[in-house]
Amino acid sequence: MGSEEAEARRGPFKDLVALREKVKAKKPDFVRQESWRYVRVKESWRKPRGMDSKMRLQKKGWPAIVKVGYRGPAVARGLHPSGFREVLVHNVEELERLNPATEAARIARTVGLRKRLEIMERARELGIYVLNPPRLPVEEFELEEIEEEEELPSEAEKAMGHGAGRDVWEMAERFGVGLTEVSWEMLESVIHKPIAIVRFRRLR
Repeated sequence: MGSEEAEARRGPFKDLVALREKVKAKKPDFVRQESWRYVRVKESWRKPRGMDSKMRLQKKGWPAIVKVGYRGPAVARGLHPSGFREVLVHNVEELERLNPATEAARIARTVGLRKRLEIMERARELGIYVLNPPRLPVEEFELEEIEEEEELPSEAEKAMGHGAGRDVWEMAERFGVGLTEVSWEMLESVIHKPIAIVRFRRLR
């Protein structure tokens, strides 16, 4: 991804996100009491409740405790790191209600692949940024045993093949169909393994 494309995907609230990060950098690390003393006690925050707890009493030299005053800027709350306001969508109708200038879509996890492609195509037409674009399932492939370790990269590349394309748009262009018309039969006709898992056994 080029610098211009990355800049274009940054939302209108990028300055507020930067402000939130700047404020957060000045906050102390809130750790659980005695986590630095015992291995069994993790650092994840727990409120100290002991009657004589020095942390609860906020004695000098003890770690800071969580207070409402450490909260981040109100204007930056709920913003996605990309600079957009994140909105969960389940279908195309919900997508069309978004404001492309300030809001980004996140496709719900219960949405199937076919509807994800429809949402993605409509989002591209409306100029809406999708935070989790659809990805094709990963298929594992095991190579045959080889003798030389130096042959691993070339053998893995040979097994993976060129594929149908890097994304759904390249696939649709290759098959000469619409974005939502790419079928599993078309993809299965292409000899390609997205990821090749190789196992190397050193010969004695």
